[in-house]
Amino acid sequence: MVQQRLLDIAIEQFGQHGLDGVSTREIAAAADTAMSSITYHYGGKEGLYLAAADEVAKQMGGLDTIATFDRVIAGGDPAAARGAIAAIMRNFLERLQQPQSNAWALFIMREQLNPTEAFERIYAGPMGQTARVLVELICVATGGDDRAAARLAAISLFGQVLVMKAARATCRKMLERETLTQDVIDDYAARVVANIDAILDRMIAERQEQS
Repeated sequence: MVQQRLLDIAIEQFGQHGLDGVSTREIAAAADTAMSSITYHYGGKEGLYLAAADEVAKQMGGLDTIATFDRVIAGGDPAAARGAIAAIMRNFLERLQQPQSNAWALFIMREQLNPTEAFERIYAGPMGQTARVLVELICVATGGDDRAAARLAAISLFGQVLVMKAARATCRKMLERETLTQDVIDDYAARVVANIDAILDRMIAERQEQS
C-alpha cells in the first residue's frame, strides 16, 4: 500500500534527518512512488510529517491495555497497582528492544529535543495515556494522593527504561557486550522491578513520616 510505504519511509527519514533534512522527492523515491502521491494524500511535507507522527503513536501501541490498568486503579488494591506498574515497565522495555522500534524511537527523540505539533499528537496517544495511568497507579500503590511526587516517580521509572534505548551504545560499553541479548534484558528488567519496589517503599515511608 502506497500510503503505508510513505509513512514507514517518512518515519525513518524524518527520524534520521529531521523535517528540514530530507525532501519529499527523496521520500517518494525511497518509497518507489511519485511525489504527487505525497501531495495527494498529505498535502505536502508538513502534512506527511504530522501523519508520520500519528503513525508513530499507532506503532507504539499499548492503548488496548489502558482499560485494564484503569480497572486496577479503580480497584484501589496497592499490591495489584504495584504489579501493574512492573508490567508497564517490563512491556515498555521489551517493546523498545524490538528492531521495528528503532525508526519511531529516533523520530520521538528528535521531537523530545525540539517539540512541535507532532509531539503533541504523539503524546495524545499511548505515551500520554501510559503516563497518566502510571501516575495514578503510583498513587494507589503508595496509598497517597500526592500527584506531584507521583509524577516525579513516574519520570524516574520511565528514565530507567529509556536509557536502554536512548543510550544503548553506552549501555553496551558499560556491560561489555556487543549486543543487548535477551538474558541481559531479563536481568535488567529484574533490576527495574526491584527499583520500582524501592521507590514505592520509600514513598510510603516518607508519607508515614509526614503523618
